[in-house]
Amino acid sequence: MDLVKQVIGSELALFEKKFSDSVKGSNPLLDRIMRFIIKRKGKQMRPMFVFLSARIAGDIKEETYRAASLIELLHTATLVHDDVVDDAMLRRNFFSVNALWKNKIAVLVGDYLLAKGLLLSLEHNDYQILKITSRAVKEMSEGELLQMEKARKLDITEDIYFEIIRSKTASLLSSACSAGAFSSSGDINISEQFRLFGEKVGIAFQIKDDLFDYGEDNVGKPTGIDIKEKKMTLPLIYTLQNVDNATKRQIIYIVKNQNTNRKKVQEVIDIVHRSGGIEYAAKKMADYKNEALAMLDNYPPSPAKEAMISLVDYAIDRKY
Repeated sequence: MDLVKQVIGSELALFEKKFSDSVKGSNPLLDRIMRFIIKRKGKQMRPMFVFLSARIAGDIKEETYRAASLIELLHTATLVHDDVVDDAMLRRNFFSVNALWKNKIAVLVGDYLLAKGLLLSLEHNDYQILKITSRAVKEMSEGELLQMEKARKLDITEDIYFEIIRSKTASLLSSACSAGAFSSSGDINISEQFRLFGEKVGIAFQIKDDLFDYGEDNVGKPTGIDIKEKKMTLPLIYTLQNVDNATKRQIIYIVKNQNTNRKKVQEVIDIVHRSGGIEYAAKKMADYKNEALAMLDNYPPSPAKEAMISLVDYAIDRKY
């Protein structure tokens, strides 16, 4: 991350100010909630992808800052809405918006952030960037609904799994790269190349999250959370496809009926380890990462390109 900050540190600092200005509301309650959200923001990896994509594809412009703000507004809105859907009381180890201000206000705050993002683009005629990001929001909703539908039957195949994470997780990261590249180049073809790059990185990023659930790194969090929530992740899907019928029935029964029993959840985790599910998922993750990085070979060496490689490494090799 040090290299990233060396290359686009000044742009990120200016972006933070512009983003804070973009979410200001017209009443005290809204302003208080916006300050709460900004103060507890994450690493802002998606804006980093916007700026580095823009720098590789051309020169960072004012449109790039608006693209980064739009991506961050949409990302924040989806997090607020997700916490309502999941009835989550914590976000990044702090109380969530819905925990402090209840669901009605949280839903309206999410809507407000979405509206601010739309207006930011429309007021500056950033129609192509708005088109790119609107596609991502649509796909995120479709992916979430598909996951909910399949979770009831636990019949997710590997193809369906990749369709879900491409839509639910990778779409926003791919739109960040695509919007950033378009903001600096104005070239739809280059923008599409960066969309595909971001999609592959986003898929690898999600597989990394899957692996965390099986204790592959000392991340200081409980394992088996996905199993308790009946989420079918890649290591588990691979295991179900490669064990005998009796073991498969055992896993499905535990996930459906004993998913709150820590000992039983650990049984599933142990079976996944023995079946090679971890190694399979790790290889898939590495394949997507390498495919993404290979796409950068189309562009000449530069500090921005090196910083992008460093950011991808950080996103996928992270320990939490």
